[in-house]
Amino acid sequence: MDDLKFGTRNKRGDWTPHATVQPAPIWQMPPQLKAVLHWLPHYFLPWNLIFAASAVAYWAWVIPPVEVLRSIQIGWVLWLYAVNAVCVFLFYGAFELHLYVLRRQGSRFKYNAKFPSEQKSKAFWFESQVIDSMLRSFLSGVTIWTGIEALMLWAYANGYAPWLSFADNPWTLALVALAVPIIHEVHFFLVHRLIHTPFLYKWVHSVHHNSVNPSPWSSLAMHPVEHLLYFGTAFYHLILPSNPIIMIYQMNFAGFGAIPGHVGFDKIEVGDERLVDSHAYAHYLHHKYFEVNYGDALIPLDKWFGTWHDGSPEGEARMQARYRKRKEKLAARKAQLDAKGATE
Repeated sequence: MDDLKFGTRNKRGDWTPHATVQPAPIWQMPPQLKAVLHWLPHYFLPWNLIFAASAVAYWAWVIPPVEVLRSIQIGWVLWLYAVNAVCVFLFYGAFELHLYVLRRQGSRFKYNAKFPSEQKSKAFWFESQVIDSMLRSFLSGVTIWTGIEALMLWAYANGYAPWLSFADNPWTLALVALAVPIIHEVHFFLVHRLIHTPFLYKWVHSVHHNSVNPSPWSSLAMHPVEHLLYFGTAFYHLILPSNPIIMIYQMNFAGFGAIPGHVGFDKIEVGDERLVDSHAYAHYLHHKYFEVNYGDALIPLDKWFGTWHDGSPEGEARMQARYRKRKEKLAARKAQLDAKGATE
């Protein structure tokens, strides 16, 4: 597949798509019906449908009966951890194996031409981004994911969370299920802005940003505090008219849905002719520049708050102008303090 039909490559070998990142067209004014209809299938396919189907599968084959869920028991919690861990290993590992170990599409469509395994760094455990990311994913990420999930299932089983049946409330639950990606987007944006404040960035979020060149295992390579905040998206279902299956969908959306944003490739080749969009570029730009694209562009929150970078030269100029303005503000404040100190 010739990736230069879809983008350009610089002298370092880094690939950039021709198309800029755009928020979902439902926000365009005046409304663009044709664009919305073209985008709508992408709201479901392929990722959201996979995560929703995984939630149904969990409920059918993994989650114990309600009677068991009424008390927290080490047996079923460990079983849930084991299933989550195996699924993460298989799902994340499939991307890692295909794109980074076997390198079946080389560096075609890869934003950063370098592969993390080629770059040792003391920022990571054992100086390896892959080992560091895997250990953080299983020791902290899957553990906290499972803990919150078990707590929520216990809450449902004991009547502490509103449990609506699909038979009696199909339309309400359909709307809540459709809103799962929106809930995730808003929660992720708010948490992300919070952990970019200086103190939390230094002690918490910098762990994730060690992966400047993200790869699949970077997805859950976080500090435990960030894992707790990130998977806290499940707690909205303590107040929403929801259902345990939709709550699991919310959790799986967070746990497995982190992959597309960190896969490091714009498109994944399936066979000789088919391409699957990763929709990773917005978040890749965040890893590259740190202070842009705190959300994933489903909702134009970054546009509204002035932190949007669409990958274009204009986006770069806006970012640099914002940096200059902040630098000037800091310099003016310092001069003011120095002048005040000199007069005292």
